[in-house]
Amino acid sequence: MTAVTPCYQPAAGTPLTVDRRRYGRIGSETGARTCVHEHVIPPRSGYAWKVPAGHVCRVTTIEGPQVGDLCLWSAANPRERFWASRTRQLHRAHVTTFDRLWSTLPYLRPLATIVADSIAYGVDDDGARCHDLLGTRCDPYVNTLLTGERYDFHCHSNLVRAVLPHGLAEDDVHDVINLFQVTGLTRDGDQYFVKPCPARAGDHIELFAEIDLLLALSTCPGGDLSVPIWGPDAGPSPCRPLAVEVFRLDDGLLEGWTAPPIAGYAGLHGMTVPGGAPAAGR
Repeated sequence: MTAVTPCYQPAAGTPLTVDRRRYGRIGSETGARTCVHEHVIPPRSGYAWKVPAGHVCRVTTIEGPQVGDLCLWSAANPRERFWASRTRQLHRAHVTTFDRLWSTLPYLRPLATIVADSIAYGVDDDGARCHDLLGTRCDPYVNTLLTGERYDFHCHSNLVRAVLPHGLAEDDVHDVINLFQVTGLTRDGDQYFVKPCPARAGDHIELFAEIDLLLALSTCPGGDLSVPIWGPDAGPSPCRPLAVEVFRLDDGLLEGWTAPPIAGYAGLHGMTVPGGAPAAGR
């Protein structure tokens, strides 16, 4: 089988090339941080909270396996929000330590960098991996299409309720990163599948906030995904809470770090070129 080359190739010194020494210290030197916020999100619920730039946010499966659907926005400008598909292209379809979560156009900068991930799932025999960017949140609209039944506590609904007090609305809820969720594509049909969550009590993932962030997290009603949500074998899944913590870092861990600027493009998309792009070779 011929090896293929990833489409997006980072050049040295670009924001795609993470300083692993710096971010490795941020993730590993846990004694050089102070908890400034903590909250436990009940099953089948949602919660939104702010994380200042230069802080670390930890999400923990405190009682055992549980999937969480996470959204991220700029706290100062929620039109800048997490862009799952571009993150998937720039890094991979399942992210882990030293990958970054990127924002939408016209901003295109890292919102957060993953600095710790206790799962270490790797890739299994079916090609599945953890912390999913292939899929998105469950929602009541799809549920109605598939079952004809109303259910108000899908991840989309949980996230909508969570962000309303922060001045956001339903259409601000975007494609998520599915934390602790193992997914892949079938080899014969290229179709999306999920597997039971591998997390154990105490497993966690940590995000370093590159700018001031608003985060929202849903404790998925699919729980640990050990039972299908839809189809002939569908049924109630074991659901558990998730804990979030925000840590202020000691100054020494932030030495040399600066918040990333928005993308450098400042053109007008060719609107001042009446003839369009020049032909190749001219």
